[in-house]
Amino acid sequence: MIKLRQTVIVEGKYDKIALSNIIDATIIPTNGFSIFKDEQKRKLISILAKKNGIIIITDSDKAGMQIRSYLKRICPADSVKNVYIPQIYGKEKRKAKPSKEGFLGVEGMSRDVIVEALKKCNITEDNRESVRKLTKYDLYTVGMSGQTNSSLYREAFALYSGLPGGMSSTAFLDAVNAVYGADEFFKAVEKWKSEGDKN
Repeated sequence: MIKLRQTVIVEGKYDKIALSNIIDATIIPTNGFSIFKDEQKRKLISILAKKNGIIIITDSDKAGMQIRSYLKRICPADSVKNVYIPQIYGKEKRKAKPSKEGFLGVEGMSRDVIVEALKKCNITEDNRESVRKLTKYDLYTVGMSGQTNSSLYREAFALYSGLPGGMSSTAFLDAVNAVYGADEFFKAVEKWKSEGDKN
């Protein structure tokens, strides 16, 4: 696994699944063109770009380039790194027919192709000491997943910490893992709760 400090932005959930077997990083899908209308996700990506930077890995077709161009416009220029996959004709196994332009998407790329694409764009592995990532159980212990009013707690903490609201527990977990380490998150939750008790 290639450990990256930056958040990786991809187009869809199958891209995320494929890259999760190659890259150890927070991976956020745009869900295709829905990013253009999803204000909460745009806000999250902007926050993540400012925190540790983002790496954009989209398909090498026209749609992928449009999404890439849009993301570059909503994030600070020095926070964005672009990784380009080659245009390889083919069809992913799960699809009945090739894409409109006939190229394999990110999900169809081999590990070697992804690693080479990262190298070409001077993306280097993060060799700093690993920070423990939060789990769904961690969210459960602080009342933000799997409990009565969990969604209200997530909303309140998101508002307090400057994260976008309206996230599912899975999306929230991705977001807090990209912004906080586990220890930092628990300290932030304690501070949030203690400040709430004073009001």
